[in-house]
Amino acid sequence: MKKVFVLCVAFALSLTFISNASAQQGKIGIFDEQTVLSLFPGIQQKLDTLMGKFVNDSLKPDYDYTYQQYLLKDSTYNKDSLKYQPSTRAVMRKDLNDLKAKIVNWQQYQNQAMEQKQQEILEPYRQKLYDALLKIIQEQKYIYVMKSDAFVIPPPIADNLSLKVAIALKLPLPKEAQDALRNAGISTTSDAAPAKPAAGTKPAAPAAKKN
Repeated sequence: MKKVFVLCVAFALSLTFISNASAQQGKIGIFDEQTVLSLFPGIQQKLDTLMGKFVNDSLKPDYDYTYQQYLLKDSTYNKDSLKYQPSTRAVMRKDLNDLKAKIVNWQQYQNQAMEQKQQEILEPYRQKLYDALLKIIQEQKYIYVMKSDAFVIPPPIADNLSLKVAIALKLPLPKEAQDALRNAGISTTSDAAPAKPAAGTKPAAPAAKKN
């Protein structure tokens, strides 16, 4: 997520303000992708459902198949390897070692596969999120956009682009965030159409639990 954030913000800055950045005082905003993603209604439940399906339908069968192949090839090698030429035995040993390595390092393999799958699920939501963010950066002339934890004292709430993106996408805000925005004289409504994933796309949100 951090890589996507850095690339998108860098693109926005270079595209929109590189020609006039030196001519105006820097306007700084803060943004957190995870905060906005977590506001999509029902996102965590949908993500958990899809990740659970991925584990049951893809990862578990993959492990079972790999293990059975290892047992089969190990049995064949121990029983019949002397019948083959050295070059053939070398290929058989390599196949065995590759299968064994995958089984021994299965947790790492599974985690990487789940990470990739989660990124795939989140992509349609990130696209909506960053489209809204880039529009806000352009229209409101932000020169710098940083993570909130980059500041000892955060900028004013008016420069919290996470909230502005959520408003633009018509995502539900926590009451305390709505109250803080109203107290700062900032509208909590937007004329933009509500954010809905395209038909057939999946959810987005905080990291899924890894087995």
